Amino acid sequence: MTRALPLLALWIVLVLLGGCSNSPYADADESKKILYRAYSEPPKTLDPQVAYSTADQIIVAEVYDTLLEYHYFERPYRLVAGMAREVPTAEPLADGRVRYTFVLRPGLTFTEDACFGARGTRPVSAKDVVFALRRIADPLVASPVTEPFSRLVGFVAFSKELERRRSQDPAFAKLRVSEQYERVGGFEGARARDEHVVEITLSESYPQILYWFAMNFGSPVPAEAVEMYDGEQGRPEFAEHPVGSGPFRLTLYEKHARMVLSKNESYYGLHAAPGEAVGATFPAPDAHATPADRAAAGSRLPLLDRIEFRMEKESIPAFGKFLQGYYDISGIARESFDKVITQHGLSPEMRSMGVSLSKSVEPAVYYIGFNLDDPLVGRAGGERSRLLRQAMSAAVDVREYLRLFANGRGIPAHSPLPPGIFGYEDEYQNPYRQVDLERAKALLQEAGYPGGLDPKTGRPLRLTFDVADTSPEGRLRFQFWVNRWRLLGLDVVLDATTYNKFQEKVRDGAYQIFQWGWVADYPDPENFLFLLTTAMARSESGGPNSANFKDKEYDRLFSAMQALENGPERQELIRSMRTILERERPWIELFHPEQYALTHGWLKHVRPPGLSIPTVKYHDVDQGLRAEKRAAWNRPILWPAFLVLAMVVLLVVPGVFTYYRERQ
Repeated sequence: MTRALPLLALWIVLVLLGGCSNSPYADADESKKILYRAYSEPPKTLDPQVAYSTADQIIVAEVYDTLLEYHYFERPYRLVAGMAREVPTAEPLADGRVRYTFVLRPGLTFTEDACFGARGTRPVSAKDVVFALRRIADPLVASPVTEPFSRLVGFVAFSKELERRRSQDPAFAKLRVSEQYERVGGFEGARARDEHVVEITLSESYPQILYWFAMNFGSPVPAEAVEMYDGEQGRPEFAEHPVGSGPFRLTLYEKHARMVLSKNESYYGLHAAPGEAVGATFPAPDAHATPADRAAAGSRLPLLDRIEFRMEKESIPAFGKFLQGYYDISGIARESFDKVITQHGLSPEMRSMGVSLSKSVEPAVYYIGFNLDDPLVGRAGGERSRLLRQAMSAAVDVREYLRLFANGRGIPAHSPLPPGIFGYEDEYQNPYRQVDLERAKALLQEAGYPGGLDPKTGRPLRLTFDVADTSPEGRLRFQFWVNRWRLLGLDVVLDATTYNKFQEKVRDGAYQIFQWGWVADYPDPENFLFLLTTAMARSESGGPNSANFKDKEYDRLFSAMQALENGPERQELIRSMRTILERERPWIELFHPEQYALTHGWLKHVRPPGLSIPTVKYHDVDQGLRAEKRAAWNRPILWPAFLVLAMVVLLVVPGVFTYYRERQ
């Protein structure tokens, strides 16, 4: 037994030491190229014709490939070929119609799946693209992007006929969905000329349609998958079981805990000849390229073997795991912002860990709007109301607001267009977006409101600021603007209600001043400037122009600008539109939000795009460096093991001596 005592002690120590690691991952994965990320909200759907939210996109955008995509480095954003051989050009037709012809590149295949039977997979064809576009028109699919695709010839008629046939013919409604589409006849705006050629015909000029083909909505979908995965007899629904042709495939989907994407070995980029596939080849370095970027130029994509997502509902625990090296990329928990970011950039502690800070401006704008249908602040007041709006605009201090409420994250806006969008000019300074209280007071005086007083009552002019946030934090943020206007002598009352109540007020036109925002669907000035067209006015069509701004010259310029490709003529039209908005002040442009991302030194090729577009296929990891850093940052605490060992010895040794005494 005395011989067994050292062995027992050694076994105890080894067991305790073996349990000291706090790594949430398998040891066997340490040497693999795996990206680890946290997520806080599970996807609502993985159906590419429906998925719209950021929570959906982290899976959908990697699993489904697109005909076009964006150049990873270039800004302003530029479309490049994806599954298509090239970016098509517009072909004018009779009666104002326009055709775009997509030619699919060879070697495109869907990932292996049971829906293909014994074959396991099959090539992607033009018919799969057409099937996807028909799904957008299908009322039962409930795609959120029917409006832009309604410009495809016959799209609306197809949708209505499909709905009519289903409601009037029960036998028709029971047919496979692909058969239903064929019996209705499809629609002229989306036709497969042959296995590799798709013709898209629009009823009018709409160059922005190409951006929609860089999103998952136009991703090809196999009819076999839609028809097999119906949620019946133990089968998952198609919205939970994606079958795509992208760089990754979904291999684990426990959406409330963990999701795993694995490299799609049949992805065309892994097999295309060098230089053949622009969208699946690491791009040539630009002026901002790192040494790692230069070394990767020309590499086939994707570079990672796997992507692991772990659910983290709270930001602080997720950030803590990032600091331990268990997540490769992270946002910044608000509570930790001042410890991570200083006025000089990253804190010394973060820099010593090899952490990098990436910033990107979102293609978005936040603004304060005036309801121009209102008799006091709107068009009925003529020059007087215009001067009032100009004065209130000149009083707003966005930089101070961002410092107080957003940790300085944001770019003060001078027009609706954010950086990275064609038409944005960094040197442009809106004269009514320069903080100048004295000028603002002079404008109020000129408007007939000296010192902010209403000449009719002799009291401060009373205005109402409607907001859709009743939280104490929200009230504090909105009160900041109210306090700025009170410096002019104005009595602006903050009316905070629920989102639904606010929307009801907007529908009824019962509001004067409001705050809102817009995030672009695609990086084109049209997707911002349309917000102030007459056709989009809330009081005209229920559209997003809640300012109810209506200006014939602006509308004319917009129509001309919308139909043009980017170039000098388009830039001049945008400048003219900007001048109108500068003078009329339907909005007080506030800021364009910034995204901050922290990445560890072992994560390579990270270039935050701003847009919600897939970029993970460009990322890579130095797994050796990661393992080294994790080990250094998570050294096991050994004293509990030795304490337990000492306790064992104290308990066991007396027993051993007692045993031998009794034997003697």
